[in-house]
Amino acid sequence: MCRQSATVCLTKSPALEGVAGLPLVERLRQLPDPRRRRGVRHPFVAVLLVAASAVVAGAHSYAAIGQWSANAPQHTLARLGARVAGALGVRVAPSAATIRRVVGLVCPGGLADLTGADPCGSDSIAVDGKAARGSRHGELPAAHLLAAMTGDGLTVTQLRVPDKTNEITCFAALLEPFDLTGVTVTADALHTQRAHAHFLVEEKKAHYLLVVKANQPELHRRLRSLPWKDVTARRYDREMGHGRRETRVTRALTVTDLSLDFPHAAQAIRVLRHRADLKTGTVSRQTIYAITDLTSHQASPQRLGQLARSQWTIENRLHFVRDTTFAEDASKIRTGHGPDNMATLRNLAINTLRAAGHRNIAAGIRHASYEPFTRPLDLLGII
Repeated sequence: MCRQSATVCLTKSPALEGVAGLPLVERLRQLPDPRRRRGVRHPFVAVLLVAASAVVAGAHSYAAIGQWSANAPQHTLARLGARVAGALGVRVAPSAATIRRVVGLVCPGGLADLTGADPCGSDSIAVDGKAARGSRHGELPAAHLLAAMTGDGLTVTQLRVPDKTNEITCFAALLEPFDLTGVTVTADALHTQRAHAHFLVEEKKAHYLLVVKANQPELHRRLRSLPWKDVTARRYDREMGHGRRETRVTRALTVTDLSLDFPHAAQAIRVLRHRADLKTGTVSRQTIYAITDLTSHQASPQRLGQLARSQWTIENRLHFVRDTTFAEDASKIRTGHGPDNMATLRNLAINTLRAAGHRNIAAGIRHASYEPFTRPLDLLGII
């Protein structure tokens, strides 16, 4: 599915047409087996299905996945396609060492693309990165993973950022394989790059909403100097939860004739956030500027506020869940493609549980763990 190097995959799969509707087993069969032919005993897809099922059941490490595999009954191993041995047709589970080897070798770009959600038809996609802190080893930095998530909380794909570079270099490679026609891509200030805007609008026929901060000093200064007090196109949103009360005021201003020197810019957005802590009474205020190619006819201040909000929620619905529910930052998986592929398996578990109606992922994992050798397979669609 992608060109593989010694450390990271830099080229994503060129096309995924017809794959999105296939069951998980058929999608995983599109991946090449990275092992040498000599000495191979366990089916490649079966090992990946064992790892995916164990993660849905709550496994955090190779050892936990191996323990789940060793205790799996024959009917579960048969559904997973495990190796058959002997005249009696006994199913043999892959060991923790085999699982570690396969997960550490399999192409991370292809695995992330094939197990992610199809973004076609989505209203928005948020792009953001996260470091797997526990993967740091000696002088080697922690694996930094750039992910894309739909507005309804389903992870699309993921790409490991090469060492000694940053997320900017991987933005186009992350989104290249997918049909993004009509989809609005949101990203933080790091990705407010002219090349990204050209790529999204001209190549992918998509839209963008990008946060503007001091890393684009001239653009930021121009946005701050706009006559925001005179803007009548505004939206007020109020909500209460998590021990705080928050008010967001979104203002939008058409900028097509202001020569902002940013490709396809049509509207500027200012979001003013007032947050009050209900326990301490502390009040904080934050002003955020953004720019988009969506015109006022395509996006009202209400929709622009929702798009800006969808970018913030990737932290809560993906990165926070992987940290707290799967203890990702405490994971000591460091070698090969292990950090990125284990993160992809966690993304698959989150997508699967969320698609099954579980709003709380931790509660969903507990529900699956009560019948650990049947419910995870049912959720993943393994017959």
